[in-house]
Amino acid sequence: MRENRPTLEDVARLAGVSLGSASRSLSVPALVKAETLEKVQRAVKQLCYVRNGAAQALASRRTRTIAAIYPTLDNPIFAVSIQSLQKTLWTLGYQLLVASYDYQPEHESGVLRAILERGVDALVLVGTDHADAVYELARQYRLPYVLSWSFDPTKSKNCVGFSYYDAAYKMASLVVEYGHTEIALCSGIASGNERVRERIMGTRSALFAAGLKLPQEWIIEQPFTFEGGRLAVRQIAGYANMPSVLICGTDIHAVGAMAECRDLSLKVPDDLSITGSDDIELASLVQPALTTVQVPTWDIGVRAAKRIVNLINGEDTNEEPPLQTTLIVRESLKRLRS
Repeated sequence: MRENRPTLEDVARLAGVSLGSASRSLSVPALVKAETLEKVQRAVKQLCYVRNGAAQALASRRTRTIAAIYPTLDNPIFAVSIQSLQKTLWTLGYQLLVASYDYQPEHESGVLRAILERGVDALVLVGTDHADAVYELARQYRLPYVLSWSFDPTKSKNCVGFSYYDAAYKMASLVVEYGHTEIALCSGIASGNERVRERIMGTRSALFAAGLKLPQEWIIEQPFTFEGGRLAVRQIAGYANMPSVLICGTDIHAVGAMAECRDLSLKVPDDLSITGSDDIELASLVQPALTTVQVPTWDIGVRAAKRIVNLINGEDTNEEPPLQTTLIVRESLKRLRS
């Protein structure tokens, strides 16, 4: 005969607290006194208590689960953001369900459908460029959502991110300031990704302001992988007049590009300067260290978590300006003029 499973009442009794205090300790631990929380956690551990999530969801019509769909899980910047998103949601009494569509936008709505079958309370997406089917599913299921990473001023109540245009403009302006006039861009794939398109426009605008052009053939669209960066270098190495600098859309691109330069006996930055974006940990460890754009990776996750919980609770969310980015200048960018 199977023994009866411990109940929340058993936990409260053993901890010597009220049933309400026990429930709050498990649902919103950040709102409970440290002493009470410790007692409840000790009782939970002693009894091996596990909440009945299905029953709780049925009673409250909430799963206390947030889904986050990322374009990839194979990029360190998203890993950091997922960590901060998860950690913050946990303190607010929510769990995080993570999925990816592997940079294939046509699959995102299918991923969302699979998530909806499990039941979630809200949704965190990356960027603002999504198929109509994604937004329609969110509407049909009355799912609050936050658009993270990219910032669109027309959707500011739903956006938590920074301006990819401004970040690209800053980097291209720095490259020009260092005396470079022959500039190529490894941008990422523009289709279905407004962040890449903003990066291209920001770079073009900065060069135009300096009286320079970004030729279409010097915009190299490659996947956000080390191999994508390698392929970009192979392409520009075949040009009759090779550019003096390759601006990369991510640090992953840039590190791959640096590896390919080594294999082709091209010296960085003497033969080719290389810059990145994101300032992942690897950026400061490669040789030469990578000039890049530091983005607010951790803050994006924290703010997205707080914003989505406010939306779930029907609370007014103040419009916030875009988060800021910072240029990090290191040795991979050569100064051609003082």
